[in-house]
Amino acid sequence: MSFIKNLLFGGVKTSEDPTGLSSSGKSGKTSGSTDEPMVEGKFFPRTLYKYNGHDDEKIFIAVRGKVYDCSQGRQFYGPSGPYTNFAGHDASRGLAMNSFDLDQFRHWDQPMDDLSDLSPEQNAALDGWCEHFQKKYPCIGDLVPEPGVNI
Repeated sequence: MSFIKNLLFGGVKTSEDPTGLSSSGKSGKTSGSTDEPMVEGKFFPRTLYKYNGHDDEKIFIAVRGKVYDCSQGRQFYGPSGPYTNFAGHDASRGLAMNSFDLDQFRHWDQPMDDLSDLSPEQNAALDGWCEHFQKKYPCIGDLVPEPGVNI
């Protein structure tokens, strides 16, 4: 309805969302805004999980303990994207093994994956993915074990 109201009465500036929807996100913040600064912090697997593109519009992915905001890559990591299983998870093992299988991901209530059993080739592949994420997406924090849950 706000789109029609804005269209008829000219209530929207050209730099704003013409539908009027972007300012009414779940958290009260502008949803989908790429200009919104992210606060760097610590994420537990449980808190990372909600940033999967379904439960929250933002898409966060952890790789080797670093959490990246991959919301700009929604076409890849968001719902229906080829890498959707990585969203909201520590994707390190899946990336190292070139696997999209959900069995490669630890659940939020399991101990964190230390990746100690990866082969040299898998570590090299993961190193390449780390470089990719560092160059393409902002690092917004660290993935740490939740006391009493992931240890």
